Amino acid sequence: MLDKHSCSPAESNPALSRRFSVAPMMDWTDRHCRFFLRLLSKNALLYTEMVTTGALLHGDAERFLRHDDAEHPLALQLGGSTPADLAACARMAQAAGYDEVNLNVGCPSDRVQNNMIGACLMAHPALVAECVKAMRDAVSIPVTVKHRIGINGRDSYAQLCDFVGTVRDAGCESFTVHARIAILEGLSPKENRDIPPLRYDVAALLKADFPELEFILNGGIKTLEECHTHLEVFDGVMLGREAYHNSYLLAEVDQQLFGSTAPIITREQVLVQLRPYIAAHIAAGGAMHHITRHILGLGQGFPGARRFRQLLSADIHKAKDQLVLLDQAAQLLEGR
Repeated sequence: MLDKHSCSPAESNPALSRRFSVAPMMDWTDRHCRFFLRLLSKNALLYTEMVTTGALLHGDAERFLRHDDAEHPLALQLGGSTPADLAACARMAQAAGYDEVNLNVGCPSDRVQNNMIGACLMAHPALVAECVKAMRDAVSIPVTVKHRIGINGRDSYAQLCDFVGTVRDAGCESFTVHARIAILEGLSPKENRDIPPLRYDVAALLKADFPELEFILNGGIKTLEECHTHLEVFDGVMLGREAYHNSYLLAEVDQQLFGSTAPIITREQVLVQLRPYIAAHIAAGGAMHHITRHILGLGQGFPGARRFRQLLSADIHKAKDQLVLLDQAAQLLEGR
């Protein structure tokens, strides 16, 4: 199913740890983004964009499952609510070599709500439990859940505990908690990432009341200093937008959070290592901006950063030889 870069069986992949992960983000965490992020951190757990069961079962499954060996440890996030379909997709994920399958119970968009996907499932804990059990029965890789602390109309702590407890009883041992409720009517997905207040205290209560479970904190985390603080309470932290827009912060993750003694990769080294991947993508008929749109976060906080971003965003569409433009951008990273 997969190309020559597809991964080998899961047992040969790097060890999976949820101590630090990068959130699944639609239109952002595609395979090119993940290849780039892996150059910055060897240990961070990476997630795909959410893929619906319908897309895998009735669409181009090869395209949705495609990934490079280098991306591991790697999890596939699924969107769906039909247990049999989720089980079938979990089997596809395991066959393709993914290290984990994660069920999305947090996306608040109208489009997914209409298909019983995402945060609306928090109102149906028994169904989520049935979905988790079906997936766990189908595969040997971990099955995890990413959810909110509630939805409008179902946002009490008792209801949250009911959700977690019910899904736990189906065999789920790891929960990634976006520490905001989701407002399912009246707010856009973007507004749902900002307007409902962060309630780290509610997530911390879950960890205290379910100490046997693994809880990963997500929502509003922007620095590694904050990660250290949250790791005193939680089993792991998940960064979203900050990991994308300020991607070079991942360069210190292995040393700061995993105890690595390897030297921190420089921005220049990242681009040098990324160049063959970009050249191969272009040679296969792809466009350079498919990849370089994800690396603009390297251009932060140094003289020439704005020019770096301009070269790889605006100028890229006018260049006759895009690799020459890439090399010009690399020159701006020399010694950085």
